[in-house]
Amino acid sequence: MDILATFGLFVGSLIANTLASLAGGGAGLLQLPLLIFLGLAFSVALATHKVASVALGLGAAIRHCRSGNLSLALTVYVTLAGAAGVIAGANLILFIPGPTAEGLLGVFIILLGLYSRARKTLGHEADPKHRDTLGMVIGCVGLSVIGVLNGSLTAGTGLFVTLFLVRWFGLDYKQAVALTLVSVGLFWNGLGAITLAIAGADIYWPWIPALLAGSLLGGYFGAYMADKYSNKLIKIAFELLTFAVGIKLLVGVL
Repeated sequence: MDILATFGLFVGSLIANTLASLAGGGAGLLQLPLLIFLGLAFSVALATHKVASVALGLGAAIRHCRSGNLSLALTVYVTLAGAAGVIAGANLILFIPGPTAEGLLGVFIILLGLYSRARKTLGHEADPKHRDTLGMVIGCVGLSVIGVLNGSLTAGTGLFVTLFLVRWFGLDYKQAVALTLVSVGLFWNGLGAITLAIAGADIYWPWIPALLAGSLLGGYFGAYMADKYSNKLIKIAFELLTFAVGIKLLVGVL
């Protein structure tokens, strides 16, 4: 690519990952279509996006570790709970028709936003719950299912994890976003990228430096904003991004 196209790729990645870092997911809303628009095949764009998204988690982790929003125990738990699902999903995507799956995902993501909007105080304050053995086992099953979606689909699955952590474990939005970005952005996406590469998907390495730079800076900036602003504002950002991601996925199918 020439310098102008490279700069455009960097700016698009920066915007997408800043929004995702603030809301707890959805970087693929802008980044993946941008890669396809610039000429990559879907499978190559997906694998390339997964690699770049690891930097989103890294940038967010740097900021959230400094601010003390992360629980190490829960980070390890969420990462391990979804790992098998991510591997399964990354292998399944090579055989499942994309449009049907993305249309259903779009509907579910919009429903997430509507649910969050209907619960006015959801995630405003932390209310720890379901931390007993049964609650953790059920949580593991739920995260494994979301892991399958993360490994196989393109955008918005981090939003599922964010709301799941708020609703099931009683985290506030600030805590949930921080945990999602590190567990999903850094570890799940990294595992998904490796699995896709092993399964035969190509990664377009010439574009990786610009994408990594945009993802790393976007992850940090979004985490900085999330740390500074209230849970109420983060909740609104989450809801707006769920509607945007859901509508984008549905429009892409129609």
